[in-house]
Amino acid sequence: MTDRDVTLSVATYNIHRSMGVDRRIDDGRILDVILGLDADLVALQEVETPLKPEPEFVSLMQRLRHQGYRPVPGPTVSFERATYGNVLLSRLPIQGRRHVDLSYPGREPRALIDVSVEMKGADMKEPPADSVGCPLRCFATHLGLSAAERRCQLARISERLSRLERRAEGMHPTILLGDFNEWRRHPRRLAVIDAWLRPAPIPSTFPGCLPLLPLDRIWYGGGLRLERIEVIRTKLTRVASDHLPLKASLVYRGGSSL
Repeated sequence: MTDRDVTLSVATYNIHRSMGVDRRIDDGRILDVILGLDADLVALQEVETPLKPEPEFVSLMQRLRHQGYRPVPGPTVSFERATYGNVLLSRLPIQGRRHVDLSYPGREPRALIDVSVEMKGADMKEPPADSVGCPLRCFATHLGLSAAERRCQLARISERLSRLERRAEGMHPTILLGDFNEWRRHPRRLAVIDAWLRPAPIPSTFPGCLPLLPLDRIWYGGGLRLERIEVIRTKLTRVASDHLPLKASLVYRGGSSL
């Protein structure tokens, strides 16, 4: 690594409405897990957020804002008093955001958060010259439970990736992460994503108490290089949700398409 490299940490975490394996809803535990990740970007799934602030209750998102995160909501369901769905947390300056509907007929609504962020503010000694004006594109999602549903949703994500702005040397820095609900490590339907981005190694993250299934995944491309990927297994993460967080450390040098 050189002084001109940009290092970036990202994570994905299904918080299961802040309900732990002990069936207790505890935003405080989830907050501690997220802060312990110390990641620049965190994709959250199954987030329940109150529509109106309550004087006696400080929501998880309010507490995260106080810790320097900018939440980008991606709700998929609205109830009388709350929304439910995805949230992307960013410690980096946000340039733009888009909400993409991935819903499949007859199934639970699903969506994709599409955000552009500046790499300024990530852990760097000096931003590389080719990172100036070169935003990072981050996609965060939670796909459906049926294979047919996921196949359709993956095709929509692939189509969106195909339309990303390109530089002369290839794709801008890009990350895709979330809960993809794929039990197998290498199902053929994921090839439409692998055609555009490089998959990180795929450890098991579910269930949190004894992880057997690789539901949570990360892809990267556009000059990003993977330095490390790890499942965060601690006493706290094993009880706070039914998923374990997945974290990746990446380095940006530019000059390559994948």
